Amino acid sequence: MSLLRTVWTVMVKELRDLSRDRRTLALSLLLAPLLYPVLILGMSKLSDARMRTQLEGPLQVPVIGAEHAPTLVAFLASANLHAVAPPADLPAAIHAQQVDVALRISPTFAEHWHAGKPALVEIIQDSTRRDAEIPTLRLRRALEAYDGQVAALRLVARGIDSQVVRPLQIARQDLATAEAKRGVLLSVLLPVLLTLTSFLGGAYLVMDTTAGERERQSLEPLLVTPASRSAIVSGKIAAACVVGLATLLLTLLAFRISAQLAGGGIGQMLKLNAVAMVQMLLVMLPMLFIGTTLLTLLSASAKSLKEAQSHMTWLMLLPMLPGYALMVYPIKSALWQFAVPFLAQNQMLIKVIRQEPVSWQIWAVYLSSGIALSLLLWLATVWRYNQERLAISG
Repeated sequence: MSLLRTVWTVMVKELRDLSRDRRTLALSLLLAPLLYPVLILGMSKLSDARMRTQLEGPLQVPVIGAEHAPTLVAFLASANLHAVAPPADLPAAIHAQQVDVALRISPTFAEHWHAGKPALVEIIQDSTRRDAEIPTLRLRRALEAYDGQVAALRLVARGIDSQVVRPLQIARQDLATAEAKRGVLLSVLLPVLLTLTSFLGGAYLVMDTTAGERERQSLEPLLVTPASRSAIVSGKIAAACVVGLATLLLTLLAFRISAQLAGGGIGQMLKLNAVAMVQMLLVMLPMLFIGTTLLTLLSASAKSLKEAQSHMTWLMLLPMLPGYALMVYPIKSALWQFAVPFLAQNQMLIKVIRQEPVSWQIWAVYLSSGIALSLLLWLATVWRYNQERLAISG
């Protein structure tokens, strides 16, 4: 029997065995793609609700000393920021998230105001609360607008053009493309989700066909056949890759459908075209091979299915590490990054999402390093399969 035919036979056998367990097959293929639309539609609804309430709706701001600056309070009201009496214990109310932001007006406000001096107002907030960021920003911008308006009126009253105090007119030219702007949210969500899906998409099949069969003592009959161990390993890995590729494709389709259903700003930011989906599939192929070969090696080294499953805890963390690292310490793109597993996938997906051109040098480094690592893991797995004690459970 030829090598390719043996690989094909083992692959078909493993896929046929998986298809008999329809519930497991459905969970493996459909769980993640079905959850993503729920996640995205939920994000869309929450974003719209936040837009209506915090960005556009009226906001009540507890003000201490409102009687010292009635004009300022009236200006804030015109910006839909309505002054209310502060609670008895304002710091406790802010820490308890009963109040988002408050304003304290100094008792000397009127005195300094009439003297033409800076009058003190203090924004009271908890900077660690993300839900209070928008109310705080609205209050700060309203105060800055009032400050600029009054400063201009004071200069005009003294016969001075208000433009005199503005020696610079600062303009900004944003070179970000429309695709890059729309891809901001995708560049946060998609790299981690796709890398995790491709890395662990065939995890169940890999573990069951190696550690599971070893535990059930059904691996030994396969190993005593004339088929080479390398062909057996390749067939099992190929079957897992088929499942992983199907899961990856369904995930991308789920993202595209979710973006269409979500509509609005979230829908535009999550929109994927067919070309980008094909590029993402190509980008994820090396990670698919790396993940399945690594899982096969770990499963072959495990004495039971439970031991193999225990590796999932740290394996799930690996695709998340580059994203967390880049959040803490953003770095500029460099060629060496495309040779580092997980970081390379993250950087490549960001380029695809932003629709930036990818040079042939980057593709060469990315694909060659991914294939090389997959080959090393495959050789290690074949070596493990060639050990006779593999067929022994326990």
